[in-house]
Amino acid sequence: MLPKVAAIHDLCGFGHSSLAAVLPILSIMGIQVCSMPTAVLSTQTDGYDHYSFVDLTSSLPAFINHWQRLAPRFDGIYSGFLSSETQIDLVEGFIDEFKKENTLVLIDPVLGDNGYLYETMNQTMVQKMRQLIQKADIITPNLTELCLLMATPFASDLSDETIKKYLRHLALTGPEVVLVTSVPMIETSADRIIAYERRENRYTEILCHHLPASYCGTGDIFASVLLGGLLQALPLATAIQQAADFVHDAIAFSLENHIPAREGVQLEAVLSKLCTIH
Repeated sequence: MLPKVAAIHDLCGFGHSSLAAVLPILSIMGIQVCSMPTAVLSTQTDGYDHYSFVDLTSSLPAFINHWQRLAPRFDGIYSGFLSSETQIDLVEGFIDEFKKENTLVLIDPVLGDNGYLYETMNQTMVQKMRQLIQKADIITPNLTELCLLMATPFASDLSDETIKKYLRHLALTGPEVVLVTSVPMIETSADRIIAYERRENRYTEILCHHLPASYCGTGDIFASVLLGGLLQALPLATAIQQAADFVHDAIAFSLENHIPAREGVQLEAVLSKLCTIH
């Protein structure tokens, strides 16, 4: 049987982010996606004005209750954008209900970027996210989210020593792996991904060639490919590298073909790189 993942994310009509990225990526990697939409938007929020936003918080309890009656067994639970404080509580209860011994829980603590909270977030949600990540096996914050989870001011030039201290601190609250993306290397045209594995007390660094573009949804794409690789039993470093390479290729193709940043990367053009279905 194919691995099965409960994907708890929003759905955007335009923009290759959230479920619009999660579904095709995990599907082509041979993983069945069971979607639980947290909100429905006409577009993703970066670069679009006057978008429609429908919060589905009130619908989630019935959704979860039905799944409880179905009693599915999930190989992975994967949460991303959550649109309310109540949703964070619901996801925490969902993990308690559906996580079994071999279920991999990946939480992407979607809170902000570039030093700022997203406009739909608030400090209470940040506090609740600090509690939710304790239920995870792996978390994938960007540098802004790492600082928010640590309740420390954002700085783009944090020292390696400080970043590693933050990763280890968060890992000690529960996650087996804490991984931070998009750590800039000021002296070179590269970014890094730094991961800490609590059980092995080990740090892993992956270099990523920096491209002169910032596309929406790349965090969702990275975390989706990472999860797919881990469910295929790839070693952590290999899964991180695969996810980083895929994001790089997607951005490079989109830049070459002049895709507007707000539309996200041209995901469909590069999906075949992940195909495991024969």
